[in-house]
Amino acid sequence: MEINNKKVAIVAGGGQNLGAQICRRLAGEGYHVVVADLNKENANKVAEEITAQGAVKAIGVGVNLTVEADVANMVKTAVDEFGQIDLLVYSAGVAKAAKIDAFDLKDWNMTLTVNTTGYFLAAREVSKVMIPQGFGNIINISSKSGKVGSKHNSAYSASKFACMGLTQSLALDLAEHNIRVNSILPGNLLESPMFQSLIPQYAKKLGIAESEVEQVYIDKVPLKRGCTYDDVANAVIFYSSDKASYMTGQSVNVTGGQVMH
Repeated sequence: MEINNKKVAIVAGGGQNLGAQICRRLAGEGYHVVVADLNKENANKVAEEITAQGAVKAIGVGVNLTVEADVANMVKTAVDEFGQIDLLVYSAGVAKAAKIDAFDLKDWNMTLTVNTTGYFLAAREVSKVMIPQGFGNIINISSKSGKVGSKHNSAYSASKFACMGLTQSLALDLAEHNIRVNSILPGNLLESPMFQSLIPQYAKKLGIAESEVEQVYIDKVPLKRGCTYDDVANAVIFYSSDKASYMTGQSVNVTGGQVMH
């Protein structure tokens, strides 16, 4: 298989759910893919599925995105295998919900570390490759909670607001090197394990049955449906393409109109 005639993407958090779908969609666009995930078994499964299609190559990498040495190894593995890095998608994230007077510090620290510090580390390490290359693209998967506060989600919202500032700062640092940096802010991914895990807490804060929670969140959206993995992947494909060549430092809503600024 020819390697150098294809672009190369790292998808951090690519072993399942939204990240896995982003991996598949990028492979469909002709990218070789480094599927990086805390769960190496999941990463390998996604990589094997992509490679079996025959058009591109994918490899799985186990990585704790909050550990510097792990992130550096992820980037080195990508370069050793493919020779370059065209795109980083940072799709890793966690959420813990609780009212502020009951919010544990360990949950706050974990959320900020995974969602924001992990993004910083991944962007820093790929920039060490992209700057000498003279090209590159970084996309952070953020959340609408990075533009509007979220009740009982103080840590998650704070981490995503921070990601917007980090995205803008990275874009300014890297523009002279022909490297673009943008964030994509999905609405509620109702079918995702993250959202589903929060339903009991959302039911409690809303004072409704758990079975009613999804409809409440659908009703908040002008387009009257939840966000899907492909809605987000479509935005990733656009921002990774030359069609977005004049766009950097942006935080773009994919929210069905729920957030419009």
